[in-house]
Amino acid sequence: MNDSLLTFSKSLSNTRLFRRNVRSMTKKDLQIKGVMLDWAGTTIDFGSLAPAEVFIEVFHRAGVPVTTQEARAPMGMAKRAHIAAVLELPRVKQAWQSTFGKPHSEEDIDRLYAEFIPLQKSVLAKHSNMIPGAVDVVDRLAARGIRIASSTGYTRELMEVVSAEAAKQGYRPEVVLCAEDARAGRPAPWMIFRAAEMLDVYPLSQWVVVDDTAVGVQAGVNAGAWTVGIAETGNSMGLTEEELRQLPSSEKEKRKEMIREQFKQVGADYVIDSIAELDSIIEDINQRLSIKLEK
Repeated sequence: MNDSLLTFSKSLSNTRLFRRNVRSMTKKDLQIKGVMLDWAGTTIDFGSLAPAEVFIEVFHRAGVPVTTQEARAPMGMAKRAHIAAVLELPRVKQAWQSTFGKPHSEEDIDRLYAEFIPLQKSVLAKHSNMIPGAVDVVDRLAARGIRIASSTGYTRELMEVVSAEAAKQGYRPEVVLCAEDARAGRPAPWMIFRAAEMLDVYPLSQWVVVDDTAVGVQAGVNAGAWTVGIAETGNSMGLTEEELRQLPSSEKEKRKEMIREQFKQVGADYVIDSIAELDSIIEDINQRLSIKLEK
């Protein structure tokens, strides 16, 4: 297995999948059949720059500046929920109180969200380049009959821009689910369940959920799917390709180790540098499933 891949050791007899009775299942049954992919930081927008940039600007305009770390902390949630989560961060909460003389309200969240949407839409096109290797790995998986779904914290209005840009580059997932397509966004599993229903692929133990955020991985865990965190191209690293290349190797490894630990804490099965490594993960999962079936 690739050295950049981290597998969190679990006894197969104790995993979510093997709590089920597999005696009547064949090797073909126990294979990955569906993949749920996140967008920004996972398949497009190296470093997940677009949402972070806009959250910082929205809070700056409101008179309560936030740091990049604060803006990125709830990444992966639906965008209104993300704004609400930033406002609940202790330092931001206190700064809002000091600036306005009262706690933030639901009306404040609505106002910030209303400012967020058009500003986010205006910058999406320039941040919609596919992450290197993403189109190729998706094509390889699709050629093997694996169904490709996607989910995002972006709204449908925003995804119209992103999907169009991705399609120009050859990426057209079968399903695109947005924040308003389920009763709650990540870490709730509802978008994953909806994708499974739409593609008629079940049980969820035959799905792999890939995300660069902790809440995205949590959604996969909550759904009972296999989960893969993305370390280098996503929100936690938060760097452009050029910035990542210039980062000293010792600093990069230090950051990656912290990211691995974050994903481990929320139950990720694997952590890889980039989606380009995903097919090797699926091979490993399928091999593990086959070994278990033969016992």
